[in-house]
Amino acid sequence: MTFGPEALEVTKRMQIKLIAIGKTDNEKLQALIEDYQKRLSHYIKFEFNLIPDIKNVKHLSETQQKEKEGELILAQTQKNDVIILLDENGKQMDSVSFSGYLQKHMNSGIKTLTFVIGGPYGFSENLYKRANGKLGLSKMTFSHQMVRLFFIEQLYRGFTILRNEPYHHR
Repeated sequence: MTFGPEALEVTKRMQIKLIAIGKTDNEKLQALIEDYQKRLSHYIKFEFNLIPDIKNVKHLSETQQKEKEGELILAQTQKNDVIILLDENGKQMDSVSFSGYLQKHMNSGIKTLTFVIGGPYGFSENLYKRANGKLGLSKMTFSHQMVRLFFIEQLYRGFTILRNEPYHHR
């Protein structure tokens, strides 16, 4: 499962977006995220959209907060985007399988593959209904800021696997 010339053209047509709620406060994590974003740009058009934390959440129930976040997330997507939620109950796969998952989406001809990291309480029902799938990174719980780094690194790793580059086995 490696890139041929025609597959390389496919990556130039498809875009991957990552949407997350809240900013990354830790400067070291942010620097690593930016490093992997830069690396990823050699393989595919990648966009990382951060939605600011909702203000005055003390007055909102968990459901109301999820609904507001869901509305903001959906506003960042287009009708034809394939939306994949990064969800603790989503399908888990190893890095090689994930690279195949990326290849399958690239081959399908979609224009935008959008991954979403939700807020502290997860996703709204409307977002679950709109989503095309769910992926789980691990059975373990990570901070939302760490998930950003882990996921972008896995995207990068997936493309190096598809290109049969040595990064995966370092």
